[in-house]
Amino acid sequence: MTSTVDDDNKVQGIILLTGEASKLLNPREEIAYKEHRRELAEWMLNLGKDPSKAEGYSYSTAKNRMNKLDLFYRWVWNEEQRFIQDLGIEHAEAWMRDLAKRDLKESTKCHYQKSVQTLFKWKREARNKDVVWEPSIEYSDPSTTYQPREYLTQSDRKKMREAAMSYGSVPHYNSLSPEERTRWKKHLAQRLQKPMEEVNKQDFLEANSFKYTSMIFVALDAGFRPVEVKRANIQWFDPDNGVLRIPEEESSKSRENWIVALKPETVSILKKWQQERETISKYDGRDALWLTQKGNRYNKDSFRRSVFHKIAEEAGLDLENRDLTPYSIRHSTATYIAKEADLATAAKQCRHKSKQTTQKYAHSSVDRQSDAINKID
Repeated sequence: MTSTVDDDNKVQGIILLTGEASKLLNPREEIAYKEHRRELAEWMLNLGKDPSKAEGYSYSTAKNRMNKLDLFYRWVWNEEQRFIQDLGIEHAEAWMRDLAKRDLKESTKCHYQKSVQTLFKWKREARNKDVVWEPSIEYSDPSTTYQPREYLTQSDRKKMREAAMSYGSVPHYNSLSPEERTRWKKHLAQRLQKPMEEVNKQDFLEANSFKYTSMIFVALDAGFRPVEVKRANIQWFDPDNGVLRIPEEESSKSRENWIVALKPETVSILKKWQQERETISKYDGRDALWLTQKGNRYNKDSFRRSVFHKIAEEAGLDLENRDLTPYSIRHSTATYIAKEADLATAAKQCRHKSKQTTQKYAHSSVDRQSDAINKID
């Protein structure tokens, strides 16, 4: 990373230790805070906008967000009456509640919120911390026209479902001749990154697993956020009624209990995965609906890299020239349900967090959600 330090207390003119912050800190705390701010400013300018492309924010954006974050830190210190460097979601939520009481423009509050989101993005990307903040109060900037991310077309969605069923399938172990079995063992050894002599019958069975299929089908039906893939528990699945039941305490918004409709096809696939899951030892005593090869819950990056990208490539989607991410699934589900039914039904099915649509949730029903999700693909 190219150094952009002008002097000891600045990064490209962005002040690290402000006079207002200095009044609240002792000399040791000043050093810790200044170096923390230096790392954050360097990251914003060099990588912040798109770390995968080494694209930083513009100088003006980085400077404005650093200034607003300084206000955030000082607000927390005054509230807590002590120095805290590692601010978390609880601090962000408290600040948003405080901003709600202030006589500020909605756009100003929105910019404060974006600055805090940038801080958490840095924690994820540069510090590998699993912190995803979905504010209970969401501010918007009415003066800004947002260009929404690209979402999956209905043709894309059908291709994703087909790819999820065909991806990685191999012939049945007992149906192969010794020569064919050796050839497929070489293939699986490379895919599983293990020696060929260690590839066994169980590996052939798991290669035809319903795990990825169920993940993609559920994501397409429910418009799952990546964090919901991570939090999903086997107890959410209600096969008798063909729905997911997400308890308030386990939902990404922790706002209410959610009932999410599933296609009959998805219910059948989830039942198959439920049966298969019971035979895999790493799930013993675990609630997680899906685990990675290493036995961890999926996070945003592992779901994108290990599941979404693989299935999208199998589907022939252009990942190089299109801005497709796991959120493209969610956006497409919400878009097509709203088109097929109405905004309230889409909000209920996708657990919509926007305060502008909350008042319309009561007009939706699970039957309406089921009708819509069965019609869009």
